[in-house]
Amino acid sequence: MKAARMVPSLLLVLFLLVLMQSGALCARRFRGGRNPQPRRSPPPPTHRADRGDTTESFPLDFTAVEENMDNFMTQVKNLAQSLYPCSAQKLDHDMKLNFLVNTSVTCNDGSPAGYYLKESRGSRRWLIFLEGGWYCFNKENCDSRYETMRRFMSSSKWPQTKRGTGILSPLPEENPHWWNANMVFIPYCSSDVWSGVTAKTEQSKKLLSLLSHDDCSFAVCFAGGTGVLLNVDRVAELLEGMGYAGIQVRGLSDSGWFLDNKQYHCTDCVDTIGCTPTETIKRGIKYWGSVVPDRCRQSHEGEEWNCFFGYRVFPSIKSPVFVVQWLFDEAQLTVDNIQLTGQPVQEGQWRYIQNLGIELRNTLKDVPAMFAPACLSHEVITRNYWIDVQVKGTSLPRALHCWDRSLHDSRNNKPPPKACPVHLIDNCPWPHCNPTCPTIRDQFTGQEMSVVQFLMHMGFDVQKMAQQQGMDPSKLLGMLSSGS
Repeated sequence: MKAARMVPSLLLVLFLLVLMQSGALCARRFRGGRNPQPRRSPPPPTHRADRGDTTESFPLDFTAVEENMDNFMTQVKNLAQSLYPCSAQKLDHDMKLNFLVNTSVTCNDGSPAGYYLKESRGSRRWLIFLEGGWYCFNKENCDSRYETMRRFMSSSKWPQTKRGTGILSPLPEENPHWWNANMVFIPYCSSDVWSGVTAKTEQSKKLLSLLSHDDCSFAVCFAGGTGVLLNVDRVAELLEGMGYAGIQVRGLSDSGWFLDNKQYHCTDCVDTIGCTPTETIKRGIKYWGSVVPDRCRQSHEGEEWNCFFGYRVFPSIKSPVFVVQWLFDEAQLTVDNIQLTGQPVQEGQWRYIQNLGIELRNTLKDVPAMFAPACLSHEVITRNYWIDVQVKGTSLPRALHCWDRSLHDSRNNKPPPKACPVHLIDNCPWPHCNPTCPTIRDQFTGQEMSVVQFLMHMGFDVQKMAQQQGMDPSKLLGMLSSGS
């Protein structure tokens, strides 16, 4: 198998191709935004045949309804259902697959790269999601990855449509603040953490710019994991250099804040599971010819691998970035050789897991916009339960809305909104001490577990902890069961 792959400069053009597809963003006359002009009498009705675009949109301002969002969402849904029979356009929630015709941008096996797109006419906001999927760093483990995880290396079996969930959902009740955005899902099939530059085929050639020269102003949010941290500034700078300074580019990094810490126990470095995160990245940089952000590279000259770790690259990023990170990330624990299947963890593993939460808190304390629940999981923004998880009484969609507002107010020299937190991190010390964490399942049997069952499985000693706290064990069990 030839290891064909995406070239990052071409990847950036892929982003632009999605954004500017057929000049749709800049040439279209946008409607549905907030209008500061006084309301005027409507113009005389026109025949449908005289209009080039029959799609209608409605301005929505969430500011006045923040305290009664559930009722507002119900009204929006009822309004949409009542208008549906009158609509000239069928409501279609699916994102459609688009393959790139340029043969320079391919997946690992040479099949064409592509993206899923659902346009929302009337919206100036675009949400572009970069799928994650970790890494391979030599021919042997890349071949193994091709046999066991082929969809991350080939587009040959990608379905023609994809239904968005979580922040990619078009349903207001599941996605209260971004449901009307233009949605783009870019599948991951290059195995290089969106960083490689050296093509492994002879098909690479320069892709001409497809941008139109119309003026436009809109917001683009790149969502995903480590790939967002590595590329958000590069995309913003490219757009600005091409004359699109009005485009607001921001990043949303979900579960990409890995630590270059010491493994629980060391093993031979033969694949991405056995190797330490640092060694995996070091080898992958050489194999893929990876490129990291310029400012981070200058800070870590000769040790560019540092830029793949969130807390090291973040200080050099200029674009606004919101970090979402479980304090006990399953992917981090896996590469740290902590296995959570089968028998309960040992006391040393339990201490290691608790220390991981402490280390993550320390690296996140200076991040201005973030959401970090004390849960054991991996990825959240595309899960349908993402609206249910809370930190200190605030949900993730609410925190993102507050962040959105704070950026808007900052650009307009306004003070940040009150009672609208954007820096949210749990302080409790063990996995799932937050009662809103996702449902826990035994990874060996698949059965649901209560918090107490989970903690006991993790090696939590109720008797010992109760003694240390000076309380009766049954009282401690009751507190744990209630999430106290």
